[in-house]
Amino acid sequence: MLTPKPESSLLLLIDFQTRLAPAMEGGEAAIANARRLAEGARLLGAEILVTEQNPEKLGPTVPALAEFATAPVGKMCFDVCAAPLFPKEKLESHAIVVAGFETHVCVLQTVLALLEQGRVVLVVADAVGSRRSQNKDFALRRMELFGAVIVTTEMVLFEWIGGADHPRFRDISRLVK
Repeated sequence: MLTPKPESSLLLLIDFQTRLAPAMEGGEAAIANARRLAEGARLLGAEILVTEQNPEKLGPTVPALAEFATAPVGKMCFDVCAAPLFPKEKLESHAIVVAGFETHVCVLQTVLALLEQGRVVLVVADAVGSRRSQNKDFALRRMELFGAVIVTTEMVLFEWIGGADHPRFRDISRLVK
């Protein structure tokens, strides 16, 4: 399943939180792209799951994504899958599309765990962020080495619709402009 359909995709938004965002290199762009993904997922029927790392200290999900965080999964562990309240049943028969902060910590550990479980994982390179670009770059390389597919926001959105004849083509096109 190299090109997942939206109905068989889970968009996992990891730790886009108010106190983390200002420290992320390229954080605003990552948030904007995560929003595009979430809006596209909502339009096309893909599931969305939002996590928050230590929300008491790192704050809630950023305002730009808050509407998609109606029931965020709070966690203290870096690997989302290890969080006691993580709904593991949502992983069944889904390709996991991942965006989030920090690429080299929570995103990396989650992606490696998902790959170890045999999941199809797409990491959206322009919708992840770290405090330093070197950490992000090396984390993306490591995830790809272990089997993650590295993609961009536009790749995911246009692969979800498959062509200009899709009824939501204009809506998706507006998201990327």
